Amino acid sequence: MCAQYCISFADVEKALNNIQDFIHLTPVLTSSILNQVTGRNLFFKCELFQKTGSFKIRGVLNAIKGLMPATSEQKPKAVVTHSSGNHGQALAYTAKLEGIPAYIVVPQTAPNCKKMAIQAYGASIVYSEQSDESRENVTRRIMEETEGIMIHPNQEPAVIAGQGTIAMEVLNQVPLVDALVVPVGGGGMVAGIAITVKALRPSVKVYAAEPLNADDCYQSKLKGELTPNPYPPETIADGVKSSIGSNTWPIIRDLVDDVFTVTEDEIKYATQLVWERMKLLIEPTAGVGVAAVLSQHFQTVSPEVKNICIVLSGGNVDLTSITWVKQAERAAPYQSVSV
Repeated sequence: MCAQYCISFADVEKALNNIQDFIHLTPVLTSSILNQVTGRNLFFKCELFQKTGSFKIRGVLNAIKGLMPATSEQKPKAVVTHSSGNHGQALAYTAKLEGIPAYIVVPQTAPNCKKMAIQAYGASIVYSEQSDESRENVTRRIMEETEGIMIHPNQEPAVIAGQGTIAMEVLNQVPLVDALVVPVGGGGMVAGIAITVKALRPSVKVYAAEPLNADDCYQSKLKGELTPNPYPPETIADGVKSSIGSNTWPIIRDLVDDVFTVTEDEIKYATQLVWERMKLLIEPTAGVGVAAVLSQHFQTVSPEVKNICIVLSGGNVDLTSITWVKQAERAAPYQSVSV
């Protein structure tokens, strides 16, 4: 498995050793109501409680640790990335700890709470248009101007390995887990998790979940070739607007068992359901995995896949811009379910 992919399980093990003293061991929670609604045992890996509010700190810490030399004179002059918010926050936080200037290229449409957090951690924000091409062009310019080192949000091997540490924790916390459901944008998290799960427990399923409006992962699996989103997707799940890339695609192609797509209404509904029933303030991107398990399509998954862990990827919610809550209302399946 090492030769054909950008990382191996050994890289994930090394990443855990690099970062475990600097991150939270996030809890796994359950919900009796959601178990009854789905007819399965659901476990929720709460990365919304992770430092900087999302799983992204894992990959960033591992990447930065790999850059740090024995002497401070050899430190990078700067670190640079493009991000819809969560990766940028994680890089800003980690760079501040190491005393390295950070420059984050952020689409103008990114949630205000994420942009404010990046600035609060001391990083400089540079705005781009929403497209991947614009982000990458602006990032290259900033790298040249600052002589900075790029920490790619989802294609950097050290970042992918860092995200894989989620699976190492889940396999210990939920020993009888049958499947993990993971939101997918650029694919760093689901790729790292797939490498880990298939190395340690090959029988455990790895499912990706993405918005129907940003279904490049689904299309790529369907066609058997990397198929990026043809234009910037419009979705409430701002953390998964990026397309999977050349490093994550081979892993997803070979090791991810299936991809589930969900509509905007399903994402809104699932997110609000978790807020109200589990009292967890997840961001809509984290609601994508929940929506997938609640979907009609997921009912085609074998009943033998009973114990399912959904990665709640983050909780950086822009509370001032929640205008869609009433639109998410529909007949609640839990109305007839006892608590």
